[in-house]
Amino acid sequence: MIILPAIDIKDKQCVRLVKGDYATAHQVAESPYETAKSFKAANASWIHMVDLDGAKERKPVNQEIFERVAKESGLKVEVGGGIRDMKTIEYYLERGIERVILGSVAVKNPELVKEAVKEFKERIAVGIDAKNGMVATEGWLEKSDVSYLDLGLAMEDAGVKTIIFTDISRDGTLTGVNTEQLGRLNETVSCNIIASGGVSSIKDIEDCLELNLYGCICGKALYTGALNLEESVRKAGVQTC
Repeated sequence: MIILPAIDIKDKQCVRLVKGDYATAHQVAESPYETAKSFKAANASWIHMVDLDGAKERKPVNQEIFERVAKESGLKVEVGGGIRDMKTIEYYLERGIERVILGSVAVKNPELVKEAVKEFKERIAVGIDAKNGMVATEGWLEKSDVSYLDLGLAMEDAGVKTIIFTDISRDGTLTGVNTEQLGRLNETVSCNIIASGGVSSIKDIEDCLELNLYGCICGKALYTGALNLEESVRKAGVQTC
């Protein structure tokens, strides 16, 4: 399983939110570049980055930060937030980003997902963000009538290889991952599943391993010191996927 430490960017700063509420944004690190280097020093091989401003504005806002991290950190970078068209996907993938995450468009424009997967294959991931099992879009500001399992199946049919599943109600709360929903999704689709939201301790890493997930994203727990990244990477084992 791969461990993906997370950096969310808002107003050029490294922040974390609670349950996706922008009003709860608080700075957790001084520099995204130094933070990324510290992740590399802890033996991580990937980093998960989100353009929170981009998600809200529906277009890239902080792309220069992601490009620089990809160039300087030695980490594989996956980026989500505000990616709505092929032009933006191509922009990122041509500038050192390893994997692009499509979120809202998976619900609103599934044809774009199919086109992107056809062109870029495993370099396209889909983020499924759900509250009470129903998918939310537009930076989690809008709720859809699509269940996370139905969207997962649709994305599998579209050829998507990697799904990042977030239980919004747990994100930034340090209350543990939603093993029930993660397990159901992993059993329902053949895609690689990355857990996101609620990671609080090494037990969550162990729980995700037990579910045989592809990856686990760690955010707030790293910044509070509740989770040690180097220990997590060691526990998870394989880091080169």
